[in-house]
Formats: sequence, C-alpha cells, structure tokens
Amino acid sequence: MLPEANKTMTLEERMIQLGVREDDIVEKFIRSSGPGGQNVNKTSTCVYLKHIPTGLEVKCQRQRSQLLNRSLARHILLSKIAQRVHQDSLQKQSLKAQIMRRNRLKPRGLKIKILENKRRHSEKKSVRRKIREIEVA
Repeated sequence: MLPEANKTMTLEERMIQLGVREDDIVEKFIRSSGPGGQNVNKTSTCVYLKHIPTGLEVKCQRQRSQLLNRSLARHILLSKIAQRVHQDSLQKQSLKAQIMRRNRLKPRGLKIKILENKRRHSEKKSVRRKIREIEVA
C-alpha cells in the first residue's frame, strides 16, 4: 500500500506544481470497448477527463480496473498540460527574441543601403506621377 500512496503523492504534487485544481477537472466513466468479455459489458472502466480551463480531454481504457485507468488518465492529462505550458513559454521566448532582433540598432552600411533603395523607389514613383499628369492635361 505504501507505493500506491507514493504515486498519489507525486500526482498531487505535480497537480500543485502545474496549478491544476481538482475542481477544474470533469470526470466521467464510460463503458469500455474491445476485448474483455462480460467485464467490459457490465462495468464502466473507461475514464474520461476534461480540464476546463485549457479544454484538454483525455480518455483512458488501457487497464481493466477503473482505479488504474483513473490514475493513468490523470498522469496523461497532467503531461499534456505540462507540454502546453512548455510550448507557451517557448513561444513567449521566441516572440521576445524576435522583438529584440527587430529593435536592435542596424549597422551604418545597412542603413545607407536601405535609404538608397527608398530613394530609388521614390524616383520610380515620381517618374510615373509625371507621366500621368501629362496624360490628364
């Protein structure tokens, strides 16, 4: 019984670490499908979990025991939540790096090149405008 208590402690600690509350999880029990005979037809061993704030859903029917499936489903759900948190932090970091690259000072040679291209482009535009003014008049 001691190892099971240890598993639930790590599960509870992980939930606290990720900020997942028990109230945020909707839990339903469904009849499983597949091999298993009469046990599958009589008992609802499949566990469905939904984390309301993130909208993540998990359905677990790996074991014949509902208790084991509950534990497995919670582990799977927590790993999905952790993955989403990790992806969000990576996305924030890349956005921050992108803003830093955009705002850094440009080298003098690059500035000169950009200004030269702008000047050429404005000359093209001014030439087109003069032709249009001549055609209208």
